[in-house]
Amino acid sequence: MPNPISDPLVENVISEDITDAPVRLEATLEGVATVTIDRPHRRNAFDAPTIAALTEVFETLHGAEGVRVVFLRGEGGHFSAGADLDWMRMAADWSEDDNRDDAMGLAKMLKALDDIPALTVALVEGSAFGGGAGLVAACDIAVATADSRFAFSEVKLGLTPATISPYVVRAIGPRAATGLFATARVFGAEHALAIGLIEEVAADAPGIEAIKTRIAGEIMACAPGAIGDAKQLVKDVAGKAIDHALMEETARRIARARVGAEGKEGVAAFLEKRKPAWAAE
Repeated sequence: MPNPISDPLVENVISEDITDAPVRLEATLEGVATVTIDRPHRRNAFDAPTIAALTEVFETLHGAEGVRVVFLRGEGGHFSAGADLDWMRMAADWSEDDNRDDAMGLAKMLKALDDIPALTVALVEGSAFGGGAGLVAACDIAVATADSRFAFSEVKLGLTPATISPYVVRAIGPRAATGLFATARVFGAEHALAIGLIEEVAADAPGIEAIKTRIAGEIMACAPGAIGDAKQLVKDVAGKAIDHALMEETARRIARARVGAEGKEGVAAFLEKRKPAWAAE
């Protein structure tokens, strides 16, 4: 099976000089990628260059064959504090058109994350506020340390969490989103778990590493192409009426998978009681 390091797009990102870059991308031969927001002096807050760098990395991962899981984290004990204060000061005097263009940058970055075919996993430590909490919601899975804190704090500034709202509402539902958006309440990992923003709570940073290792191990048993197809399947059937058209579509998809290379290899390996070609030894 192809691996991410052999893909020239990923090679370019990994091999470039990233000493001063706000985002790092690392990938293994087995298909485990880690994206790190590297602005610890700013608690990994967003500014325009950081958003652009994240967008570039996420778009690179769209075309990286063999990548099965993408972990997203912040450097230095915090996930992301949201918008950078200096960036906010600069934007204070912009026109509405300028602000719309700027907001579209964040919207495109979140969509680029959402469109990654691999499973995406947020590893949250410390604070995940505003857009940082939006990043958490845009990932497929999120886990957090017990002392992590979350907030959608925009209304305290007279704003709304508009750009991140589609992902937050999808993750936690409209009622929970309304309460948290309207109050800007700071909440902890246990409440984030209860409302579905995260799936698991780790005691501490080593616990996060243990969860990362476990998920990476689990994903090695899964076919890279099937992972992306399964993610798209959920998006396509969510909220749809279970009618004849949907039944036909889902039947067509499983039939196509059965005759595809991964499907044939996976079934053959199961019947022959061996590991499929994509499985780690």
